[in-house]
Amino acid sequence: MNFTETVVERTYQEPGVDEPRPLFPRKAIDRDAALVEQLRRADAGAVEALVGAYGDRVYRLAIRITGNPSDAEEVVQDTLWTVSRKIDSFRGAAAFGSWVYRITANAAYQKLRGRRSKRSEVSWEDLGPTFDDEGQHVEVTVDWSRRLKDPAIETELKSVLSTAIDEPPRGPRGPQRDSADPRRRRHDRSAPSEVG
Repeated sequence: MNFTETVVERTYQEPGVDEPRPLFPRKAIDRDAALVEQLRRADAGAVEALVGAYGDRVYRLAIRITGNPSDAEEVVQDTLWTVSRKIDSFRGAAAFGSWVYRITANAAYQKLRGRRSKRSEVSWEDLGPTFDDEGQHVEVTVDWSRRLKDPAIETELKSVLSTAIDEPPRGPRGPQRDSADPRRRRHDRSAPSEVG
């Protein structure tokens, strides 16, 4: 029997034959166990070791999610700060790296949500007029008072105002009429009706 046949015989297993289970189950080895213990003990070099071990990986994940280098740098800072502060909440059920990546992804998505909400915000400075050092308007203001005498605008304004005055006020249940309005009379069933 040559070497190849020996290897094939040892690696081939009949279908349906279970491999015997070990007497003592093997515990998964976390290569970051020493780093986790350093962080838990708050050793002097623990945070630097965390940055050295995960700084680049966290940045690569953050830049993929945010698409912006400055946002990714903020996510890295937030992530590593959170990991160092919340290390006692790490249970060890998953790998330490998975926990760090989950924190990174959450921070990056939070950054995206914040950026999305800021896009729709408008600052008061953008809305108001700009002034120079002497308090004068920097932008030229448009005099719109001459447009009030425009016959087309006057006609439209009169039409809108007369319609608004003639129509009864609208409430949450539709038009509301005055109680003196003859169209609004209610028949009182308790009073005898007048029959003439």
